[in-house]
Amino acid sequence: MTSAQCSPSALEHVDRMLRFNAGDSGIDASEAQPRTVGRVGVIGAGVMGCAIAATNLSRNLPVIMADADADALARSGRTIPQLAAELAQPEPPCEATRAGVVLAKSEQEFAPCDLIIESIVETLEVKRKVLQRVEPQLSADVVIGSNTSTIPIVQLARGLAAPDRLCGIHFCNPVRYRRLVEIVRGPQTSDLTIATAVAYAKQLSKLPIVVRDNPGFLVNRILFPYLSAALELLSEGIDARQIERVALSFGMQLGPLGLMDLIGIDTAFYAGRSMYDTFRDRIVASPILPALFKAGRLGQKKGIGFYVYDPNRAQPEIDDSLSRYVEQYIRQRYTLSDEQVEIRLLVPMLLEATRALEEGLVRAPCDIDLATIFGLGFPAERGGLLFWADQIGAAAILALLEPLKRLGKRAAPTALLLQMAAENARFHRPE
Repeated sequence: MTSAQCSPSALEHVDRMLRFNAGDSGIDASEAQPRTVGRVGVIGAGVMGCAIAATNLSRNLPVIMADADADALARSGRTIPQLAAELAQPEPPCEATRAGVVLAKSEQEFAPCDLIIESIVETLEVKRKVLQRVEPQLSADVVIGSNTSTIPIVQLARGLAAPDRLCGIHFCNPVRYRRLVEIVRGPQTSDLTIATAVAYAKQLSKLPIVVRDNPGFLVNRILFPYLSAALELLSEGIDARQIERVALSFGMQLGPLGLMDLIGIDTAFYAGRSMYDTFRDRIVASPILPALFKAGRLGQKKGIGFYVYDPNRAQPEIDDSLSRYVEQYIRQRYTLSDEQVEIRLLVPMLLEATRALEEGLVRAPCDIDLATIFGLGFPAERGGLLFWADQIGAAAILALLEPLKRLGKRAAPTALLLQMAAENARFHRPE
């Protein structure tokens, strides 16, 4: 697979997708017109909440911020305008950035907002209580968004008086570098809500894709098989440096281990556990991640995870003491070539993408390519996950799966892939 050449039309494919996305309302066969968003409320002054607020300020959208932790809220009032000014560069700070964020003392202060985004702890009951408490303070036409990365919108909507105005507005981490925003449509979400959320994301210069409600939505559905494969390779004795080198050589912006460090080992652990509970047939529960979590090696935010982040070094490096947390969990040692490691990392993503298509989670294959490039750091020069797969061909991908039969169901070809191979079909029609 490493020898497959990237199609020279890959970047043209990306350009076509971007142009289509720019004119796409996010809804099909509907006359719903998006409502104007002029002021945004953000609930949650953590890392993601502050990044979302700063992104809004940098695009001249005033923000009202709330958090149950008064100290965190006070800190956010100092850090958000500075981050917003950095995001706006090289342009001078706009009016909203100069004014800063309004720190709310109660939910009633959200009344002037046109759109609310909840970005608090990834716990269903806590999110539900907050949404139910805030909803009565809002006018009837306010869109309510949740930045949840894994919890289905249908579960969050229970108890709301108007579930039709709730949707997922999931910003990818890190917000300042990832352009993709997943707009998640729950079973009761209205066309008006989706159209408004899509238009709002574009106000922020983001790339919104509309995803049908399901655990993990799209980005995490595709991401976690990739991360799980990396952890499984470690448990088979594959060196961490080889795993990272292969991913980076392919063109990924970060290797899977570095990406877990960026996400946060704790966040990856909790989200991974949620994904494992839902998709046990294709995500392996690895003891390595919880071992790092218990040891306090939480990734970049703590200066150590899979990598060590030394301010005196130009680049982070795989920590030499990582073996202490890996060796005890090696079940059987294998020696794999770089090409075999590449297959193990990337094919699980592709299989999950075909499942997403089978289940109708996205409106078009292009949405998966946009999601992988602008949400997961897949190389744009390969055109996205499905465009890359088209260059290999469905029959050749089936051949790549043959040596992976020992991995069981998670490496088995999907019905869609088998059908495509039989018909010599592609995910994208030739232009």
